[in-house]
Parts: sequence; structure tokens; C-alpha cells
Amino acid sequence: MKVILALIILLPLAGFLFNGLGRNIWSKKTVAIQATMYIFASFVFSLIAFWNVQEQGAMTVHYFDFINTSKFKIPFDLKVDALSALFLLVITGVGTLIHLYSTAYMKEEEAPHYARYFAYLNLFIFSMLLLVLGDNYVIMFIGWEGVGLCSYLLIGYWFTNASFNYAAKKAFIMNRIGDLGFLLAIFWMIVKLGSVSYSEVLTVESLAKLSTSDITAITLLLFVGAMGKSAQIPLFTWLPDAMAGPTPVSALIHAATMVTAGIYMITRSNLLFIHSEFTQNFIAIIGISTALLAATIAIKQNDIKKVLAYSTVSQLGYMFLGLGVGAYSGAVFHVITHAFFKALLFLGAGSVIHAMHHEQDIQKMGGLKSKLPITHITFLIGCIAIAGIPPFSGFFSKDEILAAAYEKNPVYWFLGLVGAAMTAFYMFRLYATTFLGKFRGTDDQANHLHESPAAMTLPLVILAILSAIAGAIGVPEIMGGGHWLSHQLTPIVGAPHEAVLSHSTEWTLMAVSVAIAFTALLIAVLIYRKKADGAPQTTIGKFFFNKWHIDELYDMIIVNPLNRFAGFLKDVVEKGVIDGAVNGTGKLVQYSARQIRLIQNGQVGYYILFMVLGMVALFLFWFNDTAILRFFIKLTQK
Repeated sequence: MKVILALIILLPLAGFLFNGLGRNIWSKKTVAIQATMYIFASFVFSLIAFWNVQEQGAMTVHYFDFINTSKFKIPFDLKVDALSALFLLVITGVGTLIHLYSTAYMKEEEAPHYARYFAYLNLFIFSMLLLVLGDNYVIMFIGWEGVGLCSYLLIGYWFTNASFNYAAKKAFIMNRIGDLGFLLAIFWMIVKLGSVSYSEVLTVESLAKLSTSDITAITLLLFVGAMGKSAQIPLFTWLPDAMAGPTPVSALIHAATMVTAGIYMITRSNLLFIHSEFTQNFIAIIGISTALLAATIAIKQNDIKKVLAYSTVSQLGYMFLGLGVGAYSGAVFHVITHAFFKALLFLGAGSVIHAMHHEQDIQKMGGLKSKLPITHITFLIGCIAIAGIPPFSGFFSKDEILAAAYEKNPVYWFLGLVGAAMTAFYMFRLYATTFLGKFRGTDDQANHLHESPAAMTLPLVILAILSAIAGAIGVPEIMGGGHWLSHQLTPIVGAPHEAVLSHSTEWTLMAVSVAIAFTALLIAVLIYRKKADGAPQTTIGKFFFNKWHIDELYDMIIVNPLNRFAGFLKDVVEKGVIDGAVNGTGKLVQYSARQIRLIQNGQVGYYILFMVLGMVALFLFWFNDTAILRFFIKLTQK
């Protein structure tokens, strides 16, 4: 197993080195094959690790000591258990499909840039695998920072576009804000517990060493880190702007990797979180607030990728709602199902954009159902899954979170239900506007509409199948299932708690959820099957279209004041004070040198005079050194 785990993370790193160092050497075909096969091989070894966990249980492997002092040690250990094994399969499995899709989607790029793109993708997968396999918070943090770096590189892949560079910097900076919280939590653990290893921190003995305030502080700081990486209020505005990157990058960031890191970290640390009721309530409130906020914005967006981006933010809010109400297995369940249907939707959007010659405005689409049959049916399956319509996967995972929310607080359930209705509405608004009705694009676009190549449609078909059947791993007992996933995660999150809700209540909650989602779906199809949204006319419509003006608010209260302060530092402090001091010192030396050199005038009389004065000075100092020293001592004492 030591070799297997090493290969899982080193194969993507090898792909990064192969494509990165050889970007000016290899052909595009060689790059595509190598990059995809490295990730597929990692997926195969992840399957082996998964089956090994099923047969032998969790395993921790030691490689070397990352930090080793007399009082403190951080080992470089990898841990594979039920939780990390599931994430390994999702990351490498979906990652392989996205790499395969990218081989065709990015074919117009020049060979060196094509290789650079795949090098970044491979490095991204390596960082995410390190994040989930690390057996302590420091190794997790290394992977955490790695995915942040790779997101910057991939979002700004087309670096000649200034707006894309701005989006990349925005993602990088907002993630650094969250990362500071994570880092402070690590320092707090070191000070209080002297360790950051899961096996030492996440124990009853360690909890006994921590006060309630310590636990609350650590969990809140960890959640701040999760806020940044998983795009929760207030650190969520970077994620929609991440659409600046290529569409497969959007699928990778939004589906199976970066944005799920926060859910993984909190689930892994659940023993800490369940001992802080304040933090759990805070997470639930932030989660449901983010879900509703993002859903209202998605309703009025016309960029196909922006709708999906805000949908991701909203679905992440549901996952955090699940974490906040203690439904850890439900949150992980939704991570898995979301990875499938959201990757499907983004790649489907990429197929549409590819057919439309890079057009992303859904108001200029329509009628694509007959022109893109495979993309259409797979995209429809993704929409049904995310809307929570049975028997597709999204129904089971979202229902589990809503049931847990109802059990905790019916208000959470009601707000979650509102968000679910909006999800069904904006997704089928997107579907109907894009695929139904008449084509609204140009004649040139209409003449060139075509289905995507097999390298792009095959991942769509596989993800569509997974989106349809993945709910089987979490079928609740009330529906005749055994909820395999919940029992699988028992060693990490504890045994499934006894159901408080009666069977009749559970059936009622399911029925209400499905009825509302189906009603919202029908309304959206009826409204948008023949026409697209125009410019919003109402005040509330404009407010949602402009994303609640949150970006403008951030600019007003944070960005602009910081820019003005930076301008002051640049123009006044740097130029006036720092440069003034440095340049003044140089001018003083030059002036002094010009004056002193006048002594060297070539007249022997002057030289004899200064020699005599020097001798007198030395003579006086020689016989009065004690008095002079006492004088300076008294002077310094004053």
C-alpha cells in the first residue's frame, strides 16, 4: 500500500513535469495521451486503494519526517480510509474524464500552450490528491495551497486578456484570506496540543485538553478557510469570475476538486465541530444564506457558464447546511452526486459553446436540441439530477440534507425548500432557453452547428449515467435501501443516528420537495421554451441581474480604499520619505565629499597646519581620556 499511495499522487506530478518541461518538444497528441493516461493510472491505483480499505480498513503510511525537532514533529504520512478513498475515486475519475474532454476542446491551442494547459491540470490533480491523502493538517494545507496556486494558473490561462488576469488574481487573493484562517487554526492546535496529526488531534484525550473557547476558535478559523476555498458568504465572489478560464477548468474547479476541499476538511474534523454548537449553527446559517443568495442571482444570468457557476455556489451552500446540522454523510453524498452532474453540466455547456463558436449568451441560442442530440439528452439528465427529481442522484442527496435540516430546525428546511425550487427553475430556464424553441443566433452560427467529437461526448455520456444512478449508494431505509454510504463513513463521522422523524413525515417531506421542484421545472419550461429573457425590467430583476451589487460594494468599502492607501504609500511614503532618505543620504555624501576635498589644495602650509592640529587633538585625548569617557557616559544617561 505504501507504493500504491505514492503512485496515486506521484503519477499526476510526473504528468506535470513531463508536459511542463517538454512543452516545446512534445506534439499535441503525445501531450494529450500522456496527461490523460497519468490521471487514468492514478484512478486505477485509487480503485485498488478503495478495495483495500473495504477489505482491511483504514491504513496510514509513513514516508519521512517533514519537520522533526526535539519538541515537535510533523511526519509526511498518507492516510487512506473510507472518506479519503471516496474522494480519491471522485477526483481521479472525474479528472480523467475532464482530461479526455480537454484533448478535443483545447485542440486549437498551439502545442506549447496546449502542453502548459495539461501540465497545470496534472498539477491541480496532484495537489488535490495530496490534500485528501495527507494524515495531518500541515500536509493538507500544502495541498490546499497547491490547488489555490493551480486555480490561479488555470483561471488566468489566457493571460493576454487583462480581465482574465484580474479574475485569476481575485480568486488567488480571496482564497488567501480564507487560508489565513486555516493557518491560524493550525497554529492554535500546535500551541494547545503540540500536534497536527489527525490521530492525535481528533481524539477524546485531545478534546479534554481544549476549553470550549479553544474548540470554538479552532473550528471557526477552520471554517474561514473553508469559506474561501468553497466559496461561501462573504468569500464567494471569486468563483463566478473563475469562468474566465477554459470550460473544462470550470468543470474541474466546480465539480470534483477545489470547491469540495472545505467540505472534506470539515468532515474530516467533525469530532471538533460537533463539540461547538455555536460553530455548527454558524455554518448552517452561512450555508443556507449562500444557497439562497446564489440561487437568486442565477435566476437572472444569461451567460451559460455564469448560471452554472452561481449554481455551484448555491449547491455548496446546501452542503454546508448539511455540515451545520450534523448530516456529514449527507454532505459528502451531495459532494459525490454534485461532482457527477455539475461536471456533466459544465462539459455540456462547453459542448454548446464549442458548437456556437465561443458564444456563451443563452439569449442567442435556442433550438439546439436537434443539432446537438447527445449534448442535449445528457444536459437534460444533468438538469433533472440537480433539480432533485427522483430517481436521479440529486434527489437522494438533497433530500437527506433537507430531512436533517427539518430535524434540526424546520426554518432551515423551509429555506432549503425555497432554494430547491429556485434551483429547478433556473436550471430549466437554462435548458429551455438553450435547447428548445427556435435558434436565435446568426446564420453563420446556424450553418456551422454540429455535435462535438467523441472525445467530448463520451465523458458526457459516462457522467450522465453516473448522474442517473449514483443515488443508489445512499438510498434511505424508508425506500428499501441500506444507505451504503452512511455505513461506509461510520468510522469517520460516527454511526448513523436514530431517525427522529416518523416514516409518514419523511414521505411527506419528500413529496413536498419533489412537487415544488417539479412545479418550478414546468413553469420554467412553459415560460422559456419559445422565448428568451430580455433585459430585466423590474427593480428586483435588475438587482438580481447585477448580483446584488456585492462586487461593487466590495470595491467601495475594501478595494478602492486599499488602492487609495496604496497610492498614498507609493506617491508620498515611498517617493517622499523612503526615496527622499536614500537620495538625501547620497546627496549628503556627495556634498560632504565636495567640501572636504577642498582641504586637498596642494599647499604644504595647510597640510602642516592640519597635522599639528591633529597632534594636539590626540595629545588632549591621551591625557583626558577618562574625563571624556565620563562626559559621554553622563550624556547617554540623560
